[in-house]
Amino acid sequence: MSCTTLLVGKNASYDGSTIIARDDDSGSGRYDPKRFVAVAPADQPRHYRSVLSHVEIDLPDDPCRYSIVPNVLPNRGVLAEAGANEYNVAMSATETIAVNERVAAADPFVELVPATSEPGDAGYEPEQPGGIGEEDIITLVIPYVKTAREGVRRLGELLETYGTYESNGIIISDVDEIWYVETIGGHHWIARRVPDDCYATIPNQLGIDDFDLTDAFGEQREYLCSADLREFIAEHHLDRTMRTMAGNGSSRIGFAADGSVSQSDRFNPRTVFGDSTPKDHIYNTPRAWYMQRHLNPSEDWDSPAARYTPISDDIPWCRVPENKVTIEDVDFLLGSHFEDTPYDPYGTLGTPESRHRYRPIGVNRTGHMVAIQLRPYAPACSRAVMWISYGSGPFTTAAPFYANVTDTPAYLRDTTPQVSTDNLYWTNRLIAVIADAHWFETNRLIGGYVEKVRTFGHRLVEETDAAIESGRFDDGADGNGDGRLDGDGSLDGRPVTAVLGEVNDRMAEFLRERATTLLDRVLYEGSNHMRNSFAMSDRWN
Repeated sequence: MSCTTLLVGKNASYDGSTIIARDDDSGSGRYDPKRFVAVAPADQPRHYRSVLSHVEIDLPDDPCRYSIVPNVLPNRGVLAEAGANEYNVAMSATETIAVNERVAAADPFVELVPATSEPGDAGYEPEQPGGIGEEDIITLVIPYVKTAREGVRRLGELLETYGTYESNGIIISDVDEIWYVETIGGHHWIARRVPDDCYATIPNQLGIDDFDLTDAFGEQREYLCSADLREFIAEHHLDRTMRTMAGNGSSRIGFAADGSVSQSDRFNPRTVFGDSTPKDHIYNTPRAWYMQRHLNPSEDWDSPAARYTPISDDIPWCRVPENKVTIEDVDFLLGSHFEDTPYDPYGTLGTPESRHRYRPIGVNRTGHMVAIQLRPYAPACSRAVMWISYGSGPFTTAAPFYANVTDTPAYLRDTTPQVSTDNLYWTNRLIAVIADAHWFETNRLIGGYVEKVRTFGHRLVEETDAAIESGRFDDGADGNGDGRLDGDGSLDGRPVTAVLGEVNDRMAEFLRERATTLLDRVLYEGSNHMRNSFAMSDRWN
């Protein structure tokens, strides 16, 4: 499994934005180059065929423009991973999760079944396509929705119609709401809205720990789900909570005499649908523990009496932070390696065993981290900012790029399949590999780079926001393309998308200069500490 997710409600963030963020980590031993691209409506397929599952889906004829950060290699399909559309709906997909065997048996995954032989041969059975998965989800949803709720409902319809071949968590947000969707078996799903004053942490486990069926089938303020979820739980005896047991030991789950379902409407999906194994305590739960330890630091996280430890199965899905959460918090956490604990692989606390006991959040296999910030105080035309970093989190940082553009900077767009210092992805990968082996010698260089990129990025966004709010540029709202008068009385009719594209180019050029310099300095430090280094003066020391 891979990927780590952090979601921040609008009242929990430092500026009132909704923020959705996820590390896209590849599987063990694989490293997926990433690129940042804008998809025009004309480039969106009208008939879609999945590379991995071969499912074929006719798509609407009115897609909108959107920006994504997909894989470079097409061998596993588009894998859009993270994106935002021109209506300021954002998605991140997917967080790999797991359901228990009882769920998988009750609603099997829809897997590709190859043809048995060639047509006309005896016993020929045609291919049976699989369902949708991580490869497909953003491409099938984000071009067609104008709110996060619309996105959840469209995704739910796709899951119920075509099914899925894997368990996934999907994030969909707009400026007001963040929704987290979890697939339950092949065709079922649940979705919970992140409370506005909370953050949520998801580390490759089915995470939602509270669900209200009354709301999901009523007002739908905080919860949404498959149309037959009540019946699905009852029919397959999935609810394990003791509160459903009658005094004589018989289960209250099931159908009453009148055909209705007698079941508590409030339940814990982790208990009903999820799975927990000792491997989770090595790979998954420590990540949730560390993120919440950072955002709620006054609690006891480290003593023998701590309520939650790295191996706790009941770490809350969401909670209220002690302080407003910043972009820097998100960037740090999704690149973190258990700093200031005995579990830091680069640290000096603990023992050699403890420093490699748990899987860090920022691992070598991270392809990118994208935090999508939807800002209520910014005009709609420039509301969505995608904070993007490529490569392993401890050795880089996220930089801001506006999503509402028609093209993206070549330095982030034209990532090559092979190693090249002409693009950000491979430059960051090279920096990480060298710096990892020389952590103490290069850490100050990485820290200086991080500070400069974040400072420049924040300043660039503020300057751009001020320029857009001046009204000099055409935001597309009235269609006349003239803009208002600027300071010297002339007209500037450039579309906002073009202006934002130029700003993105400035950010990319800053990254090119700074990342190239960092690579040069890290390479120098690493060269000085090679094992075969030797000078004549060494002979006499």
